[in-house]
Amino acid sequence: MYTKIPKEQKDTMIERIQTFHYEQTGDEIGDLGAENWFDFFMKEIGPFLYNQGVEDSKSVLMDKMLLLEDDLYALKRPVHNR
Repeated sequence: MYTKIPKEQKDTMIERIQTFHYEQTGDEIGDLGAENWFDFFMKEIGPFLYNQGVEDSKSVLMDKMLLLEDDLYALKRPVHNR
């Protein structure tokens, strides 16, 4: 699965890769080189980050469901046996 990134965001990320590369090595990297790194990160590392985001979302959702369950339980009315 390949996530579609808006062009403006992709361009920003490529610029950040170029800046990071320059700060780390003192060498400049061109647009094509930075885009190749971007594609590598998206293909090889992106799925790990995406899956972690899904797991984090699942955890938050489960916490919300437990709270909802508590709220629903609190709405119950007592039943009087005669």
